[in-house]
Amino acid sequence: MHKYQEKLAALSNEIWDYAELKFAEHKSAKAMMDLLKAEGFEVESGLADIETAYKATYGHGKPVIGILGEFDALSGMSQQADIAEKVEREGTNNGHGCGHHMLGTAGIGAAMILRDYFNETGKEGTVVFLGCPGEEGGSGKAYMARAGVFDDCDIILTWHPGGTNGVMTGSFQANCQVYFQFNGRTAHAASAPHLGRSALDAVELMNVGVNYMREHMEPTDRIHYAVLNTGGISPNVVQAKALVLYLIRSINTEKVLALYERVQKIAKGAALMTETEVDIVFDKGCSNVLSNSVLEQLLHDSMERVGVPEYTEEEIAYAQKFTDTLSDEQFAADLGVSCSTNAIKQATIKRVREEGPMHKFVTPHEHRDVNLAGSSDVGDASYCAPTAQFVGATFAAGTPAHSWQMVAQGKSSIAHKGMMYAAEVLADAAIHAIENPEIIEKAKAEFKEATGGKKYSCPIPAEVKPAASRF
Repeated sequence: MHKYQEKLAALSNEIWDYAELKFAEHKSAKAMMDLLKAEGFEVESGLADIETAYKATYGHGKPVIGILGEFDALSGMSQQADIAEKVEREGTNNGHGCGHHMLGTAGIGAAMILRDYFNETGKEGTVVFLGCPGEEGGSGKAYMARAGVFDDCDIILTWHPGGTNGVMTGSFQANCQVYFQFNGRTAHAASAPHLGRSALDAVELMNVGVNYMREHMEPTDRIHYAVLNTGGISPNVVQAKALVLYLIRSINTEKVLALYERVQKIAKGAALMTETEVDIVFDKGCSNVLSNSVLEQLLHDSMERVGVPEYTEEEIAYAQKFTDTLSDEQFAADLGVSCSTNAIKQATIKRVREEGPMHKFVTPHEHRDVNLAGSSDVGDASYCAPTAQFVGATFAAGTPAHSWQMVAQGKSSIAHKGMMYAAEVLADAAIHAIENPEIIEKAKAEFKEATGGKKYSCPIPAEVKPAASRF
C-alpha cells in the first residue's frame, strides 16, 4: 500500500458522500484544501469569481507543473455503493457518475509525491494543484483560463477515471450552453384561446426547427436540449412562460458559434410564429482540447513504468458483477479506448473478455488527430499551456461514464487502487519532465506551432459570470 493511500481513500470517499453539483462543491473543496494546508501547501481560494475554485502551490522556481483536479458530481445519479443493480441512495439525487471524487484526489496525491521529491532532492521546481469546480455543465476551467489561472504553468497534466488504462489523444468538442426563455400571454384555453400566446408552443416549435436542422449539420456537430419549464401544470391555461436549455457542440469554438447563430435564428422564428418574445441567456462554453503528442508520450511511458495495479480474487469477483451488466458497445465507448483505432479497440475488448473484468495492461498509444464526441473544459487549459491526460482503470472494464454502475463502484478497493495508480503516474511523468527539461521544451514548441503563437481566447462572453443556475 502506498503511504498516502489511506489518507487519500478517506478524502475520496468523503467527496463521494457529499456528491455536490457544479459551483456548489463547498464541503468537497474545503476537505481538499484542509488536507493540502495540513500537508504544507500554500492555498489560495475563490479564483475566477468562483468560491470553490482554488490552487495549492509547493516549491519554487521553474518548471511549473500544473495538475488539474475536478470534484463535482452529477444530478440524477443517486446510487448506493457496491450494489450491482440500480438502487438510489437516500437523501440525495446526486452521484459521482464520472469519478470526479477520485480525479481531484489523485491529483492531490501526485502533488504530495512531488512535494516529497522536491524536499528529498533539493531540485528547483513548483507544483501547482488546480482545484477546478463545475466541469459538469459549468465549464469552470474556462472561467479560470479567462482569469489567467493557468498562465504560469509550463506544462499541465491530468487524468480521468474510467474502465481502462490509456493515454487520451485527439480532441474533444467545443461547446456552448444557452437558455431560451419564451414569454407569452396567459388566457383561458377553452373560452378565450385567441387571447393567449403560448410560450410552450414556441419552445416546441423551436425544438422541431432544430431537429429539422440536424439534416444540414456537419457529422461531428451535436445539439441537445432539456425543457426546464413547461409553463405550469394546468392544460386549461395558455402557458405564458417556458424555458429550454440548449447544449451546442462542434469540433472547435468557431464552428460552435456559427451553429449557435443558426439556433438563435430558429428561436427567433419560433417567437415570431407564436407572437411571443424570447430572451436568450448565454450560460457557459468551453474550447476543444488541443492535444500534445510530446506530453502524451510522456504519460504513456510513465503508465508503463509505474505498472498497473494487481487485484485480489475478491476484487475480481466484485468487478465481474458489474461487467456482467455491460455490452461490447459499452466497452468500446470507454474513454481509455475511445480515441484508439478500431483494431486496438477490438483487441482491447477481446483481451479484457479473456483476462477478466479489470483492465490489467496499458492500451497501446498512437497520437492521432481524431475528434471525440463529448466535451471537456480541459480544452480551455490546453490553450493556455501544453496539456495531456490519460484514463486510469478505477472501475470494471467498460463501465460507461454517467452511469449508476460508475457511482456504485466509486468507493471500492479497485477504485482506490486505480486512483493511487493515477497519482503515481502523474507524479512520475512530472518528475521525468523536470529531470529531462528537453521534454518540456519540445512540448512548448509543439504547443506554439499548434496555436500559432496566439493567446487564449475564452468562448464565454466577458460579461457572463459563473453561476450554478441562471433561472
